Amino acid sequence: MNNKKLLLSLLTVGMTLGTAWAIRGQFGHEHGAAWAGSIGSIAILLIANRKDWFAKAFQIIISGAMGWGIGGVMSYGMVVGYGRDTEFVNVYYGLISLFVIGGLYGFIGGGLFGLSLSNSSKNPVSWPRLLVEMVVGAILFYFFIIQQYEWLMTPPRDESWAGVLGMAAALAWFMFRTKQYSALRVALFAGLGGGFGFAFGNFLQVLGHVSEIKFNFWNVMEYSLGFFGGIGMAYGTFTSHWEDSTETQYSKQWFPMLMLVLIIPITMWQQNFRMDRLEKTITPLLTASDQAIELSVRWDSLLLILFAGIYWLNVHAKSKSLDYSDIKKFFIGHFGLYMLLSILITGAFLSTYRIEQYLYILNFAIIIYLLSRAEEVVFENQSLSWNTYAKNFGIVLAFIAVLAYIAASSHDEIKGSHKRFGEEIPLETPKP
Repeated sequence: MNNKKLLLSLLTVGMTLGTAWAIRGQFGHEHGAAWAGSIGSIAILLIANRKDWFAKAFQIIISGAMGWGIGGVMSYGMVVGYGRDTEFVNVYYGLISLFVIGGLYGFIGGGLFGLSLSNSSKNPVSWPRLLVEMVVGAILFYFFIIQQYEWLMTPPRDESWAGVLGMAAALAWFMFRTKQYSALRVALFAGLGGGFGFAFGNFLQVLGHVSEIKFNFWNVMEYSLGFFGGIGMAYGTFTSHWEDSTETQYSKQWFPMLMLVLIIPITMWQQNFRMDRLEKTITPLLTASDQAIELSVRWDSLLLILFAGIYWLNVHAKSKSLDYSDIKKFFIGHFGLYMLLSILITGAFLSTYRIEQYLYILNFAIIIYLLSRAEEVVFENQSLSWNTYAKNFGIVLAFIAVLAYIAASSHDEIKGSHKRFGEEIPLETPKP
């Protein structure tokens, strides 16, 4: 019975973060990734249904959001192109590079989420020290890997992945040194899931292109990253030991709330709902040019964000406690707004040309249903087995090699493919 509960819980979180990450494809960068990460984090809290976690819910959610959002600085357009090549060495390199990038998304996202779960007055996490160490790690890794050794993953694109790798290394050492083994376990499984999901998603994208089915297979790749990353983060959480805390009294959490409902959404709006972009997405859907509709989308979206943000701040300013129903209402509203903004920016309210936008709604309905069916998960106390994890890691790398062979053999030259090996790569091209 517990296995069935666990599987249903993993499916629910996987679909949640998968759908949110697919929506993130319309917005990109750190802000889009952070919003998606927050949604996946809420789903885990709802399934866990622990009062001590509800008491610090927004602190946990913003930790997951920031963790998943950090990876948004990484560029991966070139490595996706390597996965579309016809030579095994280039395809495998592309899929392994995506495994690294997706793994960094998940490792930091799962790690900060896990640390926030275990943070308490008895066992406090030294956040300032951790942040300083992560910044130093980013600087050192980028300096040596990129500046000194010139181990470039995505030439001529930005190589920020090296800095993120330094952050992940510092985070791992911090968790190991402070004996935060449960948080480390969450990070490792979220990283393994996110890495596999990104590589597998690129494989699906290539096969989708070969099939010539008219669909947004780039979005399929994004969904895959979130789906498997969410499963990994949930599995790490539900199979780890967490101390029961007596701290169940809700305390005001202004900064996390402000970040979640105003700062991140407004940043996303400012970066995406620009008139030049709206002209490209909405004008082609109109029979005649009508700037009024584009202006309406631009400013109505901001009003939606402000209304929702002020509403949530007002509601939780008056709250004296948080329970399951409070978190679920926030989950539905926060997720629903993210989905609505995606429909607005793509012009899907004017045309059905973006069918994946309506699949988000279907996924959302299924997720709400699954949450109503998911029983409170029974936590399993599994230790961190390095041998088992190493075997799983090796199996994933071998499986990715099989995917690379199939992908390389499935097509001739296709649009958007790149070669990392076999031809000279211009390294001095300006960054995009």
